[in-house]
Amino acid sequence: MNDRVHISDLVLRDGHQSLLATRMRTEDMLPICEKLDKIGFWSLEAWGGATFDACVRFLREDPWERLRKLRDALPNTRLQMLLRGQNLLGYRHYSDDVVRAFIAKSADNGMDVFRIFDALNDTRNLRTAIEATKAVGKHAQGTISYTTSPVHDVEQFIAMARELESMGCDSIAVKDMAGLLTPTRTAELFAALTNAVKVPIHLHIHATAGMAEMCHLRAIENGCRHIDTVISPLAGGASHAPTESMVAALADTPWATGLSLPSLQEIGFYFHSVRKKYHQFENEFTGVDTRVQVNQVPGGMISNLANQLREQGALDRMNAVLDEIPRVRQDLGYPPLVTPTSQIVGTQAVLNVMTGERYKTITNEVKHYLQGRYGRAPGQINRMVRQMAIGNEDVIDIRPADLLPAELDALRENIGDIARSEEDVLTFAMFPDMGREFLKQRNDNALVPEPLEAPKPSKSDEPAGAPVEFNVTLHGETYHIRVTGSGHKRQEQRPFYVTVDGQPEEILIETLEELEPETSESSAAPKRANGKRPRATKPGHVTTSMPGTIVDVLVKEGDEVKAGAPLLITEAMKMETEVQAPVAGTVSAVHVVKGDTVTPDETLIEIG
Repeated sequence: MNDRVHISDLVLRDGHQSLLATRMRTEDMLPICEKLDKIGFWSLEAWGGATFDACVRFLREDPWERLRKLRDALPNTRLQMLLRGQNLLGYRHYSDDVVRAFIAKSADNGMDVFRIFDALNDTRNLRTAIEATKAVGKHAQGTISYTTSPVHDVEQFIAMARELESMGCDSIAVKDMAGLLTPTRTAELFAALTNAVKVPIHLHIHATAGMAEMCHLRAIENGCRHIDTVISPLAGGASHAPTESMVAALADTPWATGLSLPSLQEIGFYFHSVRKKYHQFENEFTGVDTRVQVNQVPGGMISNLANQLREQGALDRMNAVLDEIPRVRQDLGYPPLVTPTSQIVGTQAVLNVMTGERYKTITNEVKHYLQGRYGRAPGQINRMVRQMAIGNEDVIDIRPADLLPAELDALRENIGDIARSEEDVLTFAMFPDMGREFLKQRNDNALVPEPLEAPKPSKSDEPAGAPVEFNVTLHGETYHIRVTGSGHKRQEQRPFYVTVDGQPEEILIETLEELEPETSESSAAPKRANGKRPRATKPGHVTTSMPGTIVDVLVKEGDEVKAGAPLLITEAMKMETEVQAPVAGTVSAVHVVKGDTVTPDETLIEIG
């Protein structure tokens, strides 16, 4: 038996997803690809996960073009992606024809290895993706989402591994997205897995709890020959064990990797410089944190939670959210916390904390989860929570995708001439509203990525008729605001770059007249939110619990509504929430339209 340990490096995907909010741009990947290609990695994880979303949402890059460029730049190395089974790279289940088309196009554009997982470990949600991968002659890697709970044990994971092998998987990965494994658990699990199945077993473990290197060694001692690591500048904390360290540790042992440490170190110097460009996406929660053994928050999720709370000025509530997450997870039957269930549980925990009342506001995704539309929950659901969320609605017990008719033709027709290729249709499928806007802007050569640094203020950038430095008093707290620059005047929504008490922020406003700051510490709070919407002061003033985007407006002026009737759908943290009528009455004003960004305290709808 060949005892050499093979390494998959994650620097082009999970490394920056875990530490830099998935913001690394293709332009910073391509210059080092020639050297990466010469190392001899078993694979380079370069796509999937949150990268598709981040390319479209923030970086304004075509994710398919990124894949093609990386394929050309890495001709001798397997490319690997993370695929969420029936969820693909979006946040809902897709019909089987979309799953097959997405995998076929990913293979056509250069993907070799498909790491396929399901957030609930429901193998019914993996079968179509595995079959589609095998059909195009690519490597299907079935994945176990590792977690701990009263309803998870080694025997269950062994049974799942055997089922994945019987489904035709070429290898199996243990995906420890939060860093829950301990050295002892790792030894037990891998001894059992390597005895139970014949296909290779890979270990993917985040370093959040500080035990990744020890767990890798115990896995190797018990038969594992494939491990995931990250070049050191993007390793550690919420990311993974450093590649260079593991190569050095295994040298002069029967498991030596055969990789060149000096060459890896040279690559490390490159990424050390690259990381500095993305410093604004770093957060204080990316270091070693053994609390993960309790809250089970994975690396990518912790950075998203921090960013979301910071946007609300509530970063000090992070510990309360981390305490609430295990309680929500228990209520939902102990799902493993990995996309999309990490967002489902995390967003609900944020809402529970921010509203001050558990399940006062329940996201649509939690409702769908409780209906069984994501698959089979591992444990028993809290009946009271289910009743609060969906009442007496039926709970499905079949594979969720069996309820979905073929949808690819309808997607093609819906996006029409905006799509220039089948890949464009699939981008639209993943993110309908955002994808459509992205494709339109691309076609018009109008894609503008988010800035890496706030622009320096200049005379032409200063907002005419508005001060560039002032104080704002809100809810008794006074903030020093300095406007440092703005976007182009021709933009429908102009970004303004400001510092709040010295910290850089970005805001979007529609007209310069909307910038109406309070200029003294004794001033009352502004009468109008965002310059347009009145502040909520009456029971019939409908608000949102957290900042977000309007996905749909369900009522119009003059409509009669009952208390609890749905009025709006908002999106925050990639999850949708139904905003309901607080009182019965007549809709007297609607202050929002689809696509608006909104914040708490604004009146979105008035009910008289």
